[in-house]
Amino acid sequence: MIYVGFEIDRLDVVIYLLPEHLQVIYTHAVSIYPEECCGILLGEISSSGKKTLQVITTENVWIPENTGDFGKERRYAIAPQAMLQIQKQARDESLNIIGIFHSHPDYPAIPSECDRAQAWQEYSYIIVSVNKGKVIDVKSWCLDENYQFQAEEIAIVEDEYSTFR
Repeated sequence: MIYVGFEIDRLDVVIYLLPEHLQVIYTHAVSIYPEECCGILLGEISSSGKKTLQVITTENVWIPENTGDFGKERRYAIAPQAMLQIQKQARDESLNIIGIFHSHPDYPAIPSECDRAQAWQEYSYIIVSVNKGKVIDVKSWCLDENYQFQAEEIAIVEDEYSTFR
């Protein structure tokens, strides 16, 4: 198992992904650059952490409400109808939405205040930093009980989750 990001002692703040999951996220981030990409993670939650089983890319439908607002280069939004469709798919497959991913073009893989304001406590938030069209970093975050982001370990599992319980 390969760990990306941070050294964390708590097992309940680990999100597990297969290499192909991370590759889907990276490919989507690079293909959408210089705009932010986004998508949803489906999987299972246990005492060992969150196990990603599907990565679903979505369209960034962000529309600035005012002329001074940031565009898609600094903001993302997943269409409500897409979120509902994916929730139904997850339910039909006995899975949960366990997280959201998005990219930060030419910016570090740390959450913004806008990211925090729109986040839900139960989800993981994977952020991919893309600099000049190349992935340079990835980190995962989750909200604590005070609605502040805390680092979450990303564990890349090479063996199809055979050790996940």
